[in-house]
Amino acid sequence: MARPDVNRSSEMEVFVRVVELGGFSPAARAAGMTPSAVSKLIARLEARLGARLLNRSTRQLQLTPEGCAFYERVSRILADMEDAERAAGVGEQAIGRVRVNTSASYFNHILAPALPEFLTQHPGITLDIVQTDAVVDLLAERTDVAIRAGPLKSSSLVARKLGETSLIIIAAPSYLERYGEPRSIADLEQHNRLGLGYAREVNGWPLRENGETTIVPVTNRVQISDGEGLRHLALCGVGLARIAEFTVRADIAAGRLAPVLDHLDAGAHEIFHAVYVGQGGQLPSRIRAVLDFLARRGRVS
Repeated sequence: MARPDVNRSSEMEVFVRVVELGGFSPAARAAGMTPSAVSKLIARLEARLGARLLNRSTRQLQLTPEGCAFYERVSRILADMEDAERAAGVGEQAIGRVRVNTSASYFNHILAPALPEFLTQHPGITLDIVQTDAVVDLLAERTDVAIRAGPLKSSSLVARKLGETSLIIIAAPSYLERYGEPRSIADLEQHNRLGLGYAREVNGWPLRENGETTIVPVTNRVQISDGEGLRHLALCGVGLARIAEFTVRADIAAGRLAPVLDHLDAGAHEIFHAVYVGQGGQLPSRIRAVLDFLARRGRVS
């Protein structure tokens, strides 16, 4: 049992600030303390818990596995306390910062157009949006919600499905004028097949011809790290790209891109989810507000 003079909520708040701000000095400034006082507080906390929470070096702090678990639970406790106080005082108004990780494609075509409505509905929420196609560790990156495409691997994460989209092969009219339109899998040998520079669930294009499915590999002359970059390469006539249909719908309607090999489509779809760390109880209102909004206005089709 903790000593009566131990203020555990203050300890937790300082520890969370150290983690989220990345050091003792910025945490001290935020808490109105000195860096040495923060360092001593964390040392006392570790001594009381009997576990090292942070690995310290001259350049950075890094959470230990015990520190990660403690940070996750403490963040939830503090968020629950804030929610309880708001519910007892000014009601269930969602307030606070939410860090969202998303691909550039989803951000540009789905999330960004919906943000004015969200910000109007939730004036107390601050969004920190990070764009990347890479799968990030939500705890290590201090991420509240991540938008992920493709099948989900078994994990401790909880997911809300945001719909699914077909994958289609497209090219710019200028590219097709120069190299001709492919009509068969064999024709693709003569074309630049643009790809992504990271591992995918299926590394290639599954196409069905004469009753058989063939995985057509991409070429390696030009690769890029995200789907939106892939779209821009196609728009510039660099090559063929296989891409989520919702990201090029407007381009096709405007004649900037054209679908090819529709008759060989193997019916592939990509599922989108909003994922978050399982809370084991009620979510903080700020995170719940983001998830509920994505379920309404962030759907992919």
